[in-house]
Amino acid sequence: MTQIHSHNSGAGHDGVQQNILVIDDDKLMCLALAKILASAGYNVVQACDGEEGLKLYRTQHFDLVITDLIMPDKEGIQIIRELRKENSQIRIIAMSAGGRGGATDYLKWARLMGAKQCLSKPIKREDLLAAVQAVLALP
Repeated sequence: MTQIHSHNSGAGHDGVQQNILVIDDDKLMCLALAKILASAGYNVVQACDGEEGLKLYRTQHFDLVITDLIMPDKEGIQIIRELRKENSQIRIIAMSAGGRGGATDYLKWARLMGAKQCLSKPIKREDLLAAVQAVLALP
C-alpha cells in the first residue's frame, strides 16, 4: 500500500480532504493515477490487487474507489459487487483497457453492477479529474 498526500484543493463540502482508493494491478498506472489525484488535492491510497483493495476499504474511510476491471486475483466486477454489498451508497469509478471482449463490454457490466462512472484506458488527466469531481458531487 502506498499513500500519497496533497495539500491542494481536493476538499469536500465540509473542507475536509477527500480520500480516494485506487485499485490497479498495473503499478505504474496506479502510481500515475495517484499522482494526478494527489496533485488535485486528494488523499490517495493505492492497492495493487483486489484483495488488498478490499482490506484497505474495510479498515479506512474512502469517499471514492477507483478500480481497474481486469486483474489477475480478483476482477473489478467482483470488487464492485463486494463493495456495494457492504455499502450500497459507495461511489465507484471503473476503468479498463479492455481484454478479449474489449473495454466497452467490461465497462457496461461495471455500470450495471453499480459503478457511477466508467473510463477507458489510457485515461487523460482532465477526464480522470472530471469523472472524480462528478462522482464526488453526487448526493
